[in-house]
Amino acid sequence: MIICYLWRMMENKEEKYRLLSAQVKALVEGETDWVSVTANVCAAIQEAMGFFWTGFYVVRGNELRLGPFQGPVACMHIGYGRGVCGTAWQRGATVVVPDVEQFPGHIACSSLSRSEIVVPVFAADGTVAAVLDIDSRELATFDEVDKEWLERIVGELRISF
Repeated sequence: MIICYLWRMMENKEEKYRLLSAQVKALVEGETDWVSVTANVCAAIQEAMGFFWTGFYVVRGNELRLGPFQGPVACMHIGYGRGVCGTAWQRGATVVVPDVEQFPGHIACSSLSRSEIVVPVFAADGTVAAVLDIDSRELATFDEVDKEWLERIVGELRISF
C-alpha cells in the first residue's frame, strides 16, 4: 500500500516505470497462467501509472479477444489490422497514438479515450500472442519512455496464451 501511495506522489515517469518493472518482474516470476499473470500486470500498471484503461487482448484465430483489464467496459473482438490494437498485431511493433481521432480506423470503445499505446506480446516462436493496450484521457500522453518501459515489462511475460 505504501508503494502505491509513493507512486502517485512521484513526478518522474522513468522512476515510476523502474519501480513498476521491478514489481512486475517479482509478480510474474515462476508464474505461467496467462489469465493470472496478465490480470496482475494490468492492476500493477493501472495502480502505478493511473491510466484511463489498461488491458490485454489475446490472439484467437483471426481476431484479438478481450483479456484481463482495468477500467470501463471494452470492445471484446478486434480484427487483424483493425484499429490501433489490430495494427500493432499486424505490424508486430508498438504503436503510439498521440490523438486517437487522427488514427485512421480507430475503434472507439470509449469516447473518453484521447491517446493510446499498444505493445505486442510475443510468443516463444516470435509470433504476436497478445497486445497490451493502454488508453489515456489526455492527448499525447505516451512517448518513447512509455514505449521503452512497457516493451520491457511485456518482455518479462513468460506465459503461453
